[in-house]
Amino acid sequence: KDSKLDTKSDRGVLNEAADMKSCSSVVFFEVRKKKDLYIWMSKSPAGPSVKFLVQNVHTMAELKLSGNHLKGSRPVLSFDKAFDGQPHLQLVKEMLGQIFTTPRRHHKSKPFFDHVLSFSVADDRIWMRNYQVVAAVDKRGETSLVEVGPRMCLNPIKIFDGSFGGAALYENAAYVSPNAVRSAMRKQLGARYKQKVVKRVAHKAHVAANPLPRSAVDEVFRGGSDIEDDEDSE
Repeated sequence: KDSKLDTKSDRGVLNEAADMKSCSSVVFFEVRKKKDLYIWMSKSPAGPSVKFLVQNVHTMAELKLSGNHLKGSRPVLSFDKAFDGQPHLQLVKEMLGQIFTTPRRHHKSKPFFDHVLSFSVADDRIWMRNYQVVAAVDKRGETSLVEVGPRMCLNPIKIFDGSFGGAALYENAAYVSPNAVRSAMRKQLGARYKQKVVKRVAHKAHVAANPLPRSAVDEVFRGGSDIEDDEDSE
């Protein structure tokens, strides 16, 4: 069982690994430059596949979330109605449903639901939340949701018709790569430094062109020091 894969090699190896494990869905985490995290979600072996940029990841320990649920329990999937508004979001909704839904009659599945996976759409991104279903202890019998974590934001980049490749079915025109964002920030910092240098040079030129007039007080103190020096010499 390999936990790592060279991203420079052919990703078709993932389809072979999924076939060996009798899996029809693959979730691949790709890290670049130890800074940027990408998630591939694919239906093996025929496709389609979606590539996301993961942003705003917050863990349970970081936010001190108090929710908790059993490992391997069945989740209830909750989707925003905005998923039905656009074709590419309909495809993403179907893939998320097939990936996170517990297979029917799976031998490790629990016969109850104790947490909810929420998927909502905002700013052309998919926001994912995980909540625990807390049973009611009062007489009213109302249940409540307590966030468990982790929470993250998935920014869709491309949708391919094949598994980890193929023709592009959808491309996010508003997507900006993290490298471009960091490059723009460096240019902005460089522009600020250039402005400081220009102001410093202009200030020096202004001081040289407009010297301050001599003060009579400076001459008085200068004469007094000369007198003291003459008395010491005598």
